[in-house]
Amino acid sequence: MPNLLRGVNPVTRIALMVIITTPLLLTIDWVSAAVSVALSLVLAPLCGVSIPRLLKMALPLFFIAPLSGISMLLYGREGGEVYFTFWLVTVSENSVQLAIAVMLRVFAVTLPVFILARNIDPTELGDALSQVLHLPSRFVIGAVAGVRMLTLFKDDWDSLARARRARGIADVGRFKHMLTMSFGLLVIALRRGGKLATAMEARGFGRTPPGGGKRTWARESKLHAVDFWALAGGMAVAAIPVAVAVATGAWRFFGL
Repeated sequence: MPNLLRGVNPVTRIALMVIITTPLLLTIDWVSAAVSVALSLVLAPLCGVSIPRLLKMALPLFFIAPLSGISMLLYGREGGEVYFTFWLVTVSENSVQLAIAVMLRVFAVTLPVFILARNIDPTELGDALSQVLHLPSRFVIGAVAGVRMLTLFKDDWDSLARARRARGIADVGRFKHMLTMSFGLLVIALRRGGKLATAMEARGFGRTPPGGGKRTWARESKLHAVDFWALAGGMAVAAIPVAVAVATGAWRFFGL
């Protein structure tokens, strides 16, 4: 599968997230959101993310988007033809358009983040944050360690599930099962985080190099030509939905 993001610096990916999603936060119209979603679906396979994989990652959005749309539908600013009204609830032509725009915007903002964040190596991210953005090494090392711990959550969840099943306490209500499993996972994460912080402090990860010198890094991280091409492409992807919305007259600055 082709991957246009191969070799792109993690910092560039973060910059692309900001470039692509920021214009979508300045307007509430369904045209720009729909165009952005279409672009995400077209570009996802070219960035190493198949459509089935992208839809699987976006599965929670199919529950979140309607919730945000319903609130806008019932309580959004009324305008145009009024379809239904009861006390504080007013469903009008404008609120329907706002609800559709908000639901699409949830996907428009989130799908590019899913695509760009896919397969970012925590170690490469740490190298980029420290050498390209020049963030404090103590913060970077702690962040990398924390991100690496996230990959263990699924294994911890499976281990907890097997342990509860072996003890005969897994056959409970779904809500109660989810609540107890989440609490157990939180306890494991806090315990592991405390041990990791102590071990890293003991090994000198948080210590300033002797003489006040700068910390050295085993792997070099810098921007290449592919990063600037990626930024140019990201600007084009960000500009297309805005241009289409303005050309069709659908652009609504903050929904006004």
